[in-house]
Amino acid sequence: MTPEILARITAARAARDLSDLARQAVGATAETISPGERIQNARRLRKMANDIVDLVVLAEALAGADWREITAAVSPRMDPGAVEEEYADAVAEWAATTEAEADAAAAGFEDLDAWYARHREDHDPHVEKPVADLLNRH
Repeated sequence: MTPEILARITAARAARDLSDLARQAVGATAETISPGERIQNARRLRKMANDIVDLVVLAEALAGADWREITAAVSPRMDPGAVEEEYADAVAEWAATTEAEADAAAAGFEDLDAWYARHREDHDPHVEKPVADLLNRH
């Protein structure tokens, strides 16, 4: 397994976790909690969403995407060199991941396919095993 695929699996796990947390937030709409708690819960959702963006950028960079294209999607007002610099350490760290380390870190990825199957709705992409499909295409 490549570092790029591991980054994509890690982003998928983060998206699953964000989805679960967002669903819990809907369920807690009528709960009597303080305004501060409600705001902190919402901020946690925002942080998780930002983390997913970073993981997707990382995966695209590891896949060899052009930094101009990445920058246009992340922050069109920034200079591509600045965006590349912002992610340089993470890209280098993930790129150094060995295949054995990536395989170990991705263990249990099948759970993502099962989670997707349980939660998929009619308007979602009609795939049975989105993560396994990722592994099969490389």
